[in-house]
Amino acid sequence: MTLPASPAPPFFGWDVVAATFLLAAFGWGVGFYGPPVFLYAVVARTGWPVPMVSAAVTMHFLIGAVVVANLPRLYRRFGVPVVTVLGAVLLALGIAGWALAVEPWQLLAAALASGAGWVAMGAAAVNALIAPWFILRRPAALGMAYNGASLGGVIFSPRWIALIAGIGFLPAALAVGGVMVAVVATLSVLVFRHTPESMGQRPDGVEGADPRPRAPRGGSPARRRFFADGKFVTLAAGMMLGLFAQIGLLAHLFSLLVPVLGEGMAGLAMGGATLAAILGRSVVGWMMPVSADRRLVACASYGVQVAGSLLFLLAAGEGGAWLILGIALFGLGIGNATSLPPLIAQQGFTPAEVARVVPLIVAMGQAGHAFAPAAFGLLRGDGMIDGSGSALLFACAAAIQLAAIGCFLAGRVGRPGRPQPDATRP
Repeated sequence: MTLPASPAPPFFGWDVVAATFLLAAFGWGVGFYGPPVFLYAVVARTGWPVPMVSAAVTMHFLIGAVVVANLPRLYRRFGVPVVTVLGAVLLALGIAGWALAVEPWQLLAAALASGAGWVAMGAAAVNALIAPWFILRRPAALGMAYNGASLGGVIFSPRWIALIAGIGFLPAALAVGGVMVAVVATLSVLVFRHTPESMGQRPDGVEGADPRPRAPRGGSPARRRFFADGKFVTLAAGMMLGLFAQIGLLAHLFSLLVPVLGEGMAGLAMGGATLAAILGRSVVGWMMPVSADRRLVACASYGVQVAGSLLFLLAAGEGGAWLILGIALFGLGIGNATSLPPLIAQQGFTPAEVARVVPLIVAMGQAGHAFAPAAFGLLRGDGMIDGSGSALLFACAAAIQLAAIGCFLAGRVGRPGRPQPDATRP
């Protein structure tokens, strides 16, 4: 008598998406959306000049660029679970340092720890966790995972304000950091240690194929080849410029909104921007055709943000409709600025190249936009949302976003077709 075949286990890739969603919520909620609030809290507590504290935010993102460029090497040496947990621990220690700093050098040391830690939960990490599990459905999977980043902004932007006001900066940092480390450690043990090969599965849940890994075609591409490739250079430059404008504006937006809206409403406004980011990323992830020119999609997303930056100028210090609409439009593109470039890379490079291209463009983008908080701090001076400094800040953000659009357009060579085939497929 023949026993019936046992049913195949459910595709584990969607469990990875759910876990990565939660990882991104903590990573961005603490490491990305946290620094603008930390800047405001540190200035209020110490009285230090805004440009000086902005330099610490710059250090936070700059050291992250160094670490993220080496993430593939760290993953190979120590494994994904160890690197991810270590990143959470460093981020938790770093934000505690932001709360404890009484000298500028201590603030810079805290920024080194927080910046080195958060990138293990950032854009390159999310892509590295999702990529082995999805090829054709990667835009939707990445969109869902990256929406955790936006949800982190929705939750943490107002929550940081409430916690700091209610229990103090240090207790808030210790509480959030402790919960974050516990959650990330659990996810690493239960989910992130698995690969498609260890689960006997294939990308996108394809059944009936040989689950054994195969060597990727094309070998390991030389780095100098990328820097001579117009597709790579324009992709990296477009991502860097777009993020420079976005990070520079976001780093100061909360403290610019406080005099107009008050602390509570300013926190809700920042949360509203990230809700818009979820909407924008979800629409792109689920509605964008597989064969769509993803560079043009990125241009449209940045164009919406340009409109938002210009509406901030029209708001002229008033908390009316122009300001709310500007926040919504600017927010629609926040998520796509990090999720679209890896998808453009998937469309323009082979799978073997994508594994190197994505960490490189993320590292270059972060190295560039790391200087944005300090640069925008100098533009702003001590001005609030109705001052000449803030008007220059908004105008520069719009101009830089237009330059990013130009880079993406310059990299178009004909109309790209379907994504490159997965190198592991037989």
